[in-house]
Amino acid sequence: MPLARGYSERGSYEMALNDKIVLSPQDKLDGLALLVMRLGLAWFIFLWAAHKVITPAQYQNLARHFDDVDVSLMQVYMLGGVQIALCVLVAVGLFRYLSYGSLLVMHFFTVTRRWEGFFDPFAVNDRGFPVNRNQVIDLAVLGAFIALVLLIRRDHFSIGGWLARHDRLRWWM
Repeated sequence: MPLARGYSERGSYEMALNDKIVLSPQDKLDGLALLVMRLGLAWFIFLWAAHKVITPAQYQNLARHFDDVDVSLMQVYMLGGVQIALCVLVAVGLFRYLSYGSLLVMHFFTVTRRWEGFFDPFAVNDRGFPVNRNQVIDLAVLGAFIALVLLIRRDHFSIGGWLARHDRLRWWM
């Protein structure tokens, strides 16, 4: 059967005779892996964003301490709201380049502000608590965000992936 569109018969989706796109077993595995990664990353950032809405004063103090800027409560609420909206878009896989990329850039900004912890990942305070553990976790999350963006076209189990397989308008990409 000739392929009406798609890549190849090995590891890619193809169109069947009735124009229904059939995902290969590898496509399904890739899509499932990216679904798990996408939901995990959205949940990770959502928790931090929701915390901004629940305890905005703490984030005012963090901005003052790390960035030497004063932000209003309204600015913290707005940032938390935007991040929550982006997390919802990422969770469902809509506006993928915009939503995935925005969370990647936001997280990259967080990582760049905390470089000192990467050079001493096993530091403990006077009570024996590891103080740079979050920075190490941040690097793993940054790597996962980069992988998610790089593999965006393999993200089959998202609204954007469904739209791509069904040749819908490209505004959602």
